[in-house]
Amino acid sequence: MRLVRFGEPGAEKPGLIDADHVLRDLSGEIDDIAGDHLSRAGLDRIRALDPKSLPKADPSRRLGPCVGRVGNFIAVGLNYADHAAETGAELPSEPVLFNKATSSIVGPHDDVIIPLGSTKLDWEVEIAIVIGETAHNVSEAEALDHVAGFCLCNDVSERAWQKERGGQWMKGKSAPTFGPLGPWLVTTDAIEDVQAIDLWLDVSGRRMQTGSTSTMIFPVRTLVSYISQFIALQPGDVITTGTPAGVGAGMKPPRWLQPGDIIALGGTHLGEQRLTVKAHTA
Repeated sequence: MRLVRFGEPGAEKPGLIDADHVLRDLSGEIDDIAGDHLSRAGLDRIRALDPKSLPKADPSRRLGPCVGRVGNFIAVGLNYADHAAETGAELPSEPVLFNKATSSIVGPHDDVIIPLGSTKLDWEVEIAIVIGETAHNVSEAEALDHVAGFCLCNDVSERAWQKERGGQWMKGKSAPTFGPLGPWLVTTDAIEDVQAIDLWLDVSGRRMQTGSTSTMIFPVRTLVSYISQFIALQPGDVITTGTPAGVGAGMKPPRWLQPGDIIALGGTHLGEQRLTVKAHTA
């Protein structure tokens, strides 16, 4: 299934994309793509519905982030060897974890706002994991049983704040609009092999990133199991899993996002995002 949330920010309704690519309104059945609705039982209830029995929704409506009420927004750094190399970092022996603020989450076609004081704004195409069942100390073998599905994420990053201001990476990863998710949440049964997803990203028509989840250092199963050693992951938690090479910081000279840039990104089965970069106006 492809699950979506549509409508104005803060008032999104749950929906799904049917086999004919029609947007259907789920709000008569569930209150949101969130919480227990992401569990195996919750998804089975949605799966049992006849999509054609659901009202059609206006396809021009804004798509919001594809999961609601996110409790934890966890990110994995340096999870592709080519990206580690372009940034001059050593390959990690264990997953590198940091947090993104949930207040950074926006929809797949919303604007990316350059925050006040930003000088080195960058992009990162990633596949994100959405947790469906509580996961604490789970094995790799059972890890995917706790996953509701996957979505596209742009891990927007302010490199000066991330690398030059001391402390942890969170401060360069968490400004408003730094976490576009969607367009849709693809349930695990709709993806044959999550380690065979092609990813790409363009900036203003120029291809910057081309990669595949097949080259992850730590695959999805490993990440869920590993993170669950330290955190009791809850339904709706999001784990964004790292980016392949091609970020602005790795170019010579570096290429930073500017007002008017258009960021387009996509992944196999995951749909596409299109985001306009704008200056902060407040």
